[in-house]
Amino acid sequence: MNLNSCSNYTLPRLKICILSGLTVALALVPEAIAFAFVAHVHPLVGLYAAFIMGLITAAFGGRPGMISGATGALAVVMVALVVQHGVEYLFATVVLMGVLQIAFGLLKLGKFIRMVPFPVMLGFVNGLAVVIFLAQLGHFKTPAPDGTLVWMSGTPLYTMLGLIALTLAIIYLLPRLTKAIPSTLAGIVAVSLLVIFAGIDTKTVGDMASIEGGLPQFHLPQVPLSWETLRIIFPYSLILAAIGLIESLLTLNLIDEMTDTRGMPNRECMAQGSANVVTGFFGGMGGCAMIGQSMINVSNGATQRLSGIAAALFLLTFILFASEWIEMIPLAALIGLMFMVSEKTFEWGSLTTLRKVPRSDTFIVVAVTLITVFTDLAIAVITGVIIAALVFAWQHAKHINVRTYLDDKGWKIYELEGSLFFASTAEFQTLFTPKDDPDEVVVEFRRARVIDHSAIEAIDSLASRYQQAGKRLHLRHLSPDCLEVLTNAKDMVEINMGEDPHYHLADDKLG
Repeated sequence: MNLNSCSNYTLPRLKICILSGLTVALALVPEAIAFAFVAHVHPLVGLYAAFIMGLITAAFGGRPGMISGATGALAVVMVALVVQHGVEYLFATVVLMGVLQIAFGLLKLGKFIRMVPFPVMLGFVNGLAVVIFLAQLGHFKTPAPDGTLVWMSGTPLYTMLGLIALTLAIIYLLPRLTKAIPSTLAGIVAVSLLVIFAGIDTKTVGDMASIEGGLPQFHLPQVPLSWETLRIIFPYSLILAAIGLIESLLTLNLIDEMTDTRGMPNRECMAQGSANVVTGFFGGMGGCAMIGQSMINVSNGATQRLSGIAAALFLLTFILFASEWIEMIPLAALIGLMFMVSEKTFEWGSLTTLRKVPRSDTFIVVAVTLITVFTDLAIAVITGVIIAALVFAWQHAKHINVRTYLDDKGWKIYELEGSLFFASTAEFQTLFTPKDDPDEVVVEFRRARVIDHSAIEAIDSLASRYQQAGKRLHLRHLSPDCLEVLTNAKDMVEINMGEDPHYHLADDKLG
């Protein structure tokens, strides 16, 4: 399926994309405002970021249908910078963040996101589903007379819960009657009209902040062009670039699986970077892919660029011309929508699957989920990948086997099978008995693979053991790379041109 083909834009699909874009734009408003508050910047800084990020990534990104904007994962990192140095340093940081992301894409490193193991991906999805749900609970707090936030109670609480329930009922039940319009949009519109015309007293978007504003203006960050400025912003830019790309590329992977299509990670990296550069020069707080809004869009069947472009343009329209009406939308309708997103995002099947998969996979899923909820996405994914790598290394360390026999010359043959690397070298050494072996010993590597420098050191150490025992060791079918970095064992390698394997050794001595 070619998601970029103009022939796919039939009239029904145009309607789906435009209506889905409208729904996404409505969902972007409270999120952008909330994340702006988290980062201690003006709400319009978040809204401009959502517009610019959404427009550029939708038009030029590597995953049609994916929605980008201001996100909480980035906002929690930005707050320290803004508090210490001010918003102008944030704009400069976002520009440098974008440059780093572009470089990442130009170096074609985006493809490595495919190496993230499935249990890590599962934990990422479940963790974000919980984060999306928990983020909505803040809307159930209201200012007390002393200025502190307290939980709602009584009629305001019951009213909000009732409106949320009505929104969810429309979203889940309307598709059984008609699919003429997205049920998510119908839920928002119906509940909004009920609140407006029935005069129901409940929290609205306008209670968070005004979204009225003009077009974003070009603005050079007002910071000194000095090494001191670079020293301040570079660490933040690096962290933000990493978090933004991890969240964007994992969301890209998720949508790939949902739609049975394949996005372009490197192109997405460059689009995200370009969008952040532009955002930084137009007074926005930067951003990355948003899994919640992306799920809304894809669930509506809008998997083409037009839906993301429409969402961005609708958002700008709200800011310029429709702020008064948008501010009348009850938060309950948007909370209900995000509750639906949370429910759809969570992989409920994983709760039963985890009983059947290896304990290591279960541990990875649970660990990544919890770390995503309690810290941040980047730490969770990196931790999950490290755990998965260690588990892989431990499992393969136990798979180094040997078969021994004497040939017709009385030489003892060790036929190795498996991978020799840092985790298996200890087991490798226990396979040999230099004191008990005959004078001539052959180690056959035809069915084994030497992977890293630890393996080379293990072979050299084995050679020393046989030399000290006064025995001759013959090493057969090692790759040329191995021969190049061996020391003690170099003279023991038998070269068999045309038979020796050719693979690259993971060793920095080889340049």
